[in-house]
Amino acid sequence: MGGTGTLKAVLFDRDGTLVVDVPYNGDPQLVRPMAGALEALDRVRAAGLATGVLSNQSGVARGLLTLDQVASVNRQVEQLLGPFDVWEICPHGPEDGCACRKPAPGMILAACTTLDIAPEEIAFIGDIGSDIEAATAAGSRGVLVPTPVTRQEEIDAAGLVAMDLGHAVELLLAGTPEEQGAPA
Repeated sequence: MGGTGTLKAVLFDRDGTLVVDVPYNGDPQLVRPMAGALEALDRVRAAGLATGVLSNQSGVARGLLTLDQVASVNRQVEQLLGPFDVWEICPHGPEDGCACRKPAPGMILAACTTLDIAPEEIAFIGDIGSDIEAATAAGSRGVLVPTPVTRQEEIDAAGLVAMDLGHAVELLLAGTPEEQGAPA
């Protein structure tokens, strides 16, 4: 995993990481930032790093959401948390076998292309195991910020676990996970 690259971007999972998870949310009025999300993003932006959001949106494949609804919710996320340099959405279902749906690395690699940076120069912060698996598969750094829905085995498998979003950003800005002595 890329401890050798200089950190140039921090990418975030949307639901359960940046905003409170509302399953299959198509209503911008239901968007609520996670505690500390704006402050964490402000720190990343102040450090001169690019930001991005990667989100599995299987509700599109399931017919529960339209891409317009997803875009509307994403616009509200930006209204509340500021602009992001890149957005990557996977509209596929788990059975579709696409290369973009986390834990596959496709969205991280697409963000790298958009930002013109290498995967080892990116960190990805998420709340479940598939977020960390996607980062690992891409060759990026992953930081898990557990929520009540995060399974214990996902926490145990993660190389770097943070108490909250602010702590995750603090760990990344302080140095590589290798330098931090990642908790078990």
